[in-house]
Amino acid sequence: MIKNINTMFVTMFGLGKVPKIPGTFGSLATVIILYLFFHVFNLPSNLILTFLIIIFILSFAAVASHIKDQENKDPKEVIIDEFIGQSIPIYLYEVSHGTEKSADEALIFYCICFVLFRFFDIAKPFPVNFFDKNFKNSFGVIMDDVCAGFYVVLSLICFMVLNIYLI
Repeated sequence: MIKNINTMFVTMFGLGKVPKIPGTFGSLATVIILYLFFHVFNLPSNLILTFLIIIFILSFAAVASHIKDQENKDPKEVIIDEFIGQSIPIYLYEVSHGTEKSADEALIFYCICFVLFRFFDIAKPFPVNFFDKNFKNSFGVIMDDVCAGFYVVLSLICFMVLNIYLI
């Protein structure tokens, strides 16, 4: 039973078992979940942060348990790492500047975050590729997506800075 619960967790309730592009589906599900949390249910950001930190911490043990007897140490069905990585730019966007974000503005930004995150997760620039290649354990599975999430944040900051100087 514990193994089944663990599998449900790391595959985001079985979503990771879709035959094609499970990581993309996991990222898309994350966008939808966070949009609901922030803009439909209007949950406090500190509650959402607590939830995200708990998921982050639990994922290390859950992924380690899921992959321990597998030859492939980064199986495609494990998509909780996409949830973590995709959450980083969206959460930081929502709490930035202490201002309310409109639902329309958020949808546009969430779409941009989604596309950029998928790009960096697939392209794997350094250090994303470093974690992916050198850590064949739960740390590597999770940290490459964390780095991809921070690449999204860095890209958006660079775009904003360039936009300020070009206007």
